[in-house]
Amino acid sequence: MATLLSTTLARLGHEVQLVSLYDRSGTWIEAEAEAAGLPVHFLGKRPGLDPRVAVRLSRVLRASRPDVVHTHLHGLKYAYPSRALLRVPFVHTLHNLAEHEVEWHGQALQQLAFRAGVAPVAIGEAVARSVERVYRLLPAAVIPNAVRVSDFQVGHHVRAEARAELGLGEGEFVFLAAGRLDTQKNHALLLHALPPGCTLLLAGEGLLRAELEGMAPPGVRFLGLRRDMPRLLAAADALALPSSWEGNPLTVMEAMAAGRAVVATSVGCVPELVDAETGILVPPGDGAALKAALAALVADGDRARRMGLAGAKRAAERWDAPVMAGAYARLYERLLAERL
Repeated sequence: MATLLSTTLARLGHEVQLVSLYDRSGTWIEAEAEAAGLPVHFLGKRPGLDPRVAVRLSRVLRASRPDVVHTHLHGLKYAYPSRALLRVPFVHTLHNLAEHEVEWHGQALQQLAFRAGVAPVAIGEAVARSVERVYRLLPAAVIPNAVRVSDFQVGHHVRAEARAELGLGEGEFVFLAAGRLDTQKNHALLLHALPPGCTLLLAGEGLLRAELEGMAPPGVRFLGLRRDMPRLLAAADALALPSSWEGNPLTVMEAMAAGRAVVATSVGCVPELVDAETGILVPPGDGAALKAALAALVADGDRARRMGLAGAKRAAERWDAPVMAGAYARLYERLLAERL
């Protein structure tokens, strides 16, 4: 999301530099940023709290002299010590419910930072309410995450090619679940709820993979880490998201941009994305309700297609990258004006 925001801001005429706390690792994210001509600084963070990173980041910030510093996830703890030296607006985006975003000492630092003027941004109304609960203040803005919608608007030939590569029949109903294989995503609930007569593609890796493979019914395919979400969504008929908690999940936006129905638990900001026109929401942890929702789409492919068309329209209107970048640019400009 940070790279998508940065590349889109650059296309809108802003000068952007990216900082990774870690070493270069050859990811597609690095390649995308560098292909867009964005300078990327790597700070070589070691596991755990690494105070050296704050010193290295301070050097980068002093050299680049930014007008605005924007942090995500654990970045604020390393950037905040430079705030007094730079005297520019600091923005921090919370990507999950505040209770789950950082550990307790991270919350303590963020409480201090927000009270001292760092502007928190929530990625949805549910996250905004969690900011009020945890930090006792309102966020400076609510700006949903976004996707590059055009990346997911692929032709029918891509669906045929992707299904052939995966060995899927044209009439086979296929669910896709994408995400880390960990307790938050609750794939075990999905495996137990999967109705007969359909296929589930699981894209992602995590510590629970072996356990999940042991309980998986027939028709489940473990794909590991994938970089081709547009092709996987083209091959699928619907997205399944059984999470126990979420912020504002990009996978749902990606599925809707691709014109796919969504079956998801009603957690975090998911109800702000999905309604009865675009998918089916079920209570978190309710295996019976999840199974019924999955079975309903398997039994009525036309309904799934109608939901997908409605989702594609909504994604283009609300969650395309320029919409998000424009909202952040307006926030930066407001914060800069308030300092004059």
